[in-house]
Amino acid sequence: MKSEFKLFKSKLGLLNLSKHLATVSQACKVMGFCRDSFYRIKELYDPGGEPVL
Repeated sequence: MKSEFKLFKSKLGLLNLSKHLATVSQACKVMGFCRDSFYRIKELYDPGGEPVL
């Protein structure tokens, strides 16, 4: 599996987990991301969807 695909899956997993848990802080803690990274990922994902990740 390519590292780009692994990174894509982890970013998408973070977004999905935050929806499931309803808290960004908890999702970031579980996935090992900081809140700043979450919001950068979300900012990219919201207008463009999966292809931009």
